[in-house]
This record gives sequence, C-alpha cells and structure tokens, in this order.
Amino acid sequence: MKPLKSIGIWIRVSTEMQVESESPEHHEKRARLYAEAKGWEVIEVYRLEAVSGKSVIDHPEAKRMLQDVKQGKISALIFSKLARLARNTKELLEFADFFKQNNADLISLAESIDTSSPAGRLFYTMIAAMATWEREEIAERVAASVPIRAKLGKPLSAMTSLGYKWVNKEFVVDEKEAPVRKLIYEIFAKTKRKRSTAKQLNDMGYRTRNGSKFTHTSINRLLRDTTAKGIRIANYTTGKQNTAGNRYKPKTDWVYNPCPAIVSEELWNECNTILDQQAEASSKPGPRSIHLLSGFVYCNCGKKMYVYHRDKIPNFRCKECKAKIQVDDLDSIYHEQLRTFLYTDTDMASYNEKFSADIIEKEKLLSLTKSNYQKLRSRMDELVALRLDKEIGKESFAEQFKPLEVQKQQLETQLPELEAEIDFLKIEALSAETTLQEAKDLYSRWEKMDFEEKRSIVELITDRLIIDTQSIDIKLSYLPAVPSFPNAGKSEHKRHNSDRVW
Repeated sequence: MKPLKSIGIWIRVSTEMQVESESPEHHEKRARLYAEAKGWEVIEVYRLEAVSGKSVIDHPEAKRMLQDVKQGKISALIFSKLARLARNTKELLEFADFFKQNNADLISLAESIDTSSPAGRLFYTMIAAMATWEREEIAERVAASVPIRAKLGKPLSAMTSLGYKWVNKEFVVDEKEAPVRKLIYEIFAKTKRKRSTAKQLNDMGYRTRNGSKFTHTSINRLLRDTTAKGIRIANYTTGKQNTAGNRYKPKTDWVYNPCPAIVSEELWNECNTILDQQAEASSKPGPRSIHLLSGFVYCNCGKKMYVYHRDKIPNFRCKECKAKIQVDDLDSIYHEQLRTFLYTDTDMASYNEKFSADIIEKEKLLSLTKSNYQKLRSRMDELVALRLDKEIGKESFAEQFKPLEVQKQQLETQLPELEAEIDFLKIEALSAETTLQEAKDLYSRWEKMDFEEKRSIVELITDRLIIDTQSIDIKLSYLPAVPSFPNAGKSEHKRHNSDRVW
C-alpha cells in the first residue's frame, strides 16, 4: 500500500485580515479539505497569526516548518495563496529552492499550484528563472568591472596563492611562505609523485596556509599555478560551472599580469610536463550509459531485470529465472506502444469540457454563497444598530437575530468547502491538460528527443514492463478520471492504465 503523503498547513493572516471571511480557521479548513480530497494526511499546522508578510523566514514557526521539511516529517505544504507564504520575493525564492532541494511540494490553492502534479512542477521552473534573473542582474554589474580591475593589476579578491600576498594593493612575494612554495617544485621534480611530495612536506613539519596538512590535490593545484614562474592570471573563472562542466572563461578573456617569480620557468615547465604525462596515462573512460527503461523492467516471476556488462549485446536479464530481452528491441516495442497512448482532439475536448463545467458550476455556487453571506451580515448589523438605538426590544431582537446567527455559521462552514472543491478541480484540470498536451504528439517526436527528455517522460507515464517468454505487458498511466470531491466519504482518486500485451 502506498504510504500517505505527510502534509503541513501554513496559516498566516495579518492583523488587518482578522475578519470572519479571512479567519485562520477558514484557511485551515479549506486546506484540510483539499488534503482530504487528495488522500493526504495532515500532521502539522504552522500558525503565524497577526504576522506581517514583509519577512517571515526567521519566524520560529517558519524555522520549525523548514526543519520538518529537511527531516522528512512533512513532504508538502499547503497554503491559501503565495502572498500568505511570503510577500518578500527573495524569501519566496528561498522557500521554493529549499523545498525543491528536499524533494518536497508546495501547494498554493488560489494560484492552482501543486508541484506534486506535472503542471504544478512548472512553478519550480518559473521560480528558478526568476532567481536566475535576479542573480544575473547583480552578477552582470559586478562582472562588468572585473576585467578592468584585472587589466589594471588590482586585486579581485583578498585571496592569493601560497607564497604571495597583497600589500597596499600590490602583489608581492610573502617571504615566510615563498621558500615552502619553491620546495614543492624541487621535491616533486625528484619524486615525480604528488602524494610523496605531500608526505615529505608534512613530515618536515610544513603546513598549508590554514594549518592543515598538504594533500596530493593541494600539491597539484600549486604546481599548476603559473604565478610561481612570474605570470599571474586574472579574470579566468566564472564562479559557476559552464556547460562543459568547468568554471573557466574563454582564454580570450583571461588577463595575464607579470609578477615576482619564486621558481625558474625551466623548473615550472619540468614539473608540469610530468603532470601532463601522468594525466594522459591515467585518463579514465567516460561514465557508462544509462538505459532508457532501466528500473521499469520486470520479469514475469516478479523480479526486476537488469542490464549486465558481460553481455556484448545489452540485454535486460532476470537473475532468478534467466529470462532476457535485448535492450534495443524493448526500446523499439516501447516506442510503438506510444501510439496507443495518444488521445484524439475529441477525447481532449470532451475531457476539458467536463472539467470546465464542474468548475463553472462550483464557482457560481460559491459566488451565490458569498453574496448571501454578505447580505446576511448586513442584516445582522442592521439589527444590532436598531437594538443599540433601542428601536427594537430585547425579545424581538433575539427572535430575529438567533436564526441569522445559525445561518451565518452554516455559510461559514460551507464557504471553505466550496473553495476547496474548486481548488482541487482546477489543479487536477491543469495537471491533466499538461499530461495530455505532452502525450498528443509523443510518438512522432520521440526519435528527435534527447535521452534525458525521453527518460523524464518514461518516468512520468510508465508503471512497469513485465517480460514473459511469449509476451510483453506494458503498463502506461493514462488520463485520470474526472474526480468527484469527497464531502464526507473517503473516495479515492484513480488513474486508468493501459495494459497492452505484445
């Protein structure tokens, strides 16, 4: 049985919103009803009542919530709308990034965002884009000044390599460290081993600038640094990895400044030639490929099938009963199965029409209920005013006011229920529409897609592939049925499956 999703509810209502229609109880009930409709379990409620949204990330309740996410106590957080989570854009970005890193979901009812659904995951993409834009705006302003400062020989940071220091913005030799830096080259030229060089330095009592022992990686970095032979390179890193997997700018952007040398160019070249030869000799092959359907292939005996490297032609094999099927054959069969995953425009239109009709119906009812609620409150206010002016007697007031108070309580119960139903339907509709749109031309686009894109779709729509001696049973997730919102029952949201036997 699939474990229940553990849910937290976030309640933040500022002082000016502490009225009946925006009460904390209203928001909590709406969130609980949505969780119930999804079959989730609410285990925590985080309350920030009468708290401004200007900054909430340091609030004790916010810290408790983030700790619960990090420890896996809750895997999703429901709130009425994004402004209730945080009004501060920076904090909203930080919340979203934290949840994504910890594989947790954010559910905003007003904006129909549920990151546990395919459509909702677009929110993380949008948030990431916003964060990137904000960082790049700042980075561009800083980066524009870096090449100029580098060409002028000014420091770009306070850090220097071992044997050097900045004095009054001048790059000079550190007389205390320079002998150790020179000794590194001399020892390595004799031993030709980075680990041996590190061991000798450590045994002699030398340490790095921060007081730790030398390692083969620190020796390699210092040997490669051209500063020791009198050339200081500036403006060569980006501060982040590029598409090639490194942090270096194009060499045309590098700035070369002369500086005092610690070793001769001949000794530096000798050591780096040795390093180049060793790197070439010890180069390792690239990572092995990951097969498209890995993790989804099962033998009819119930065991998962794996691809073993001993096969010249890759096969999925069952270790238990020795059944096998070629990886390429199974990929082709899976591709062909995608034909049956597609829906016609008529299917899509019918499905969307059903969802839209249900949402419109609920929204009309919600609008009517809100209107009746406001009229009821106005009538109650009028009666109170009449009573205060003594234009109506005590008994007559009680007789008229009490039924209105009962009706008001009933409407206050109904309002969050209707809102939760609409929230649920909208998010389900968006999720289904996203899945359908991607699936519609899946078969024709398949061959043009890269491996990562194919793999993400396999993970989204595939349940499992069961391999038998005479057949292959491919189970793909199909369009979800339009759900009926559970008022008191425990109805379960089900998905249709495509079980095709080859």
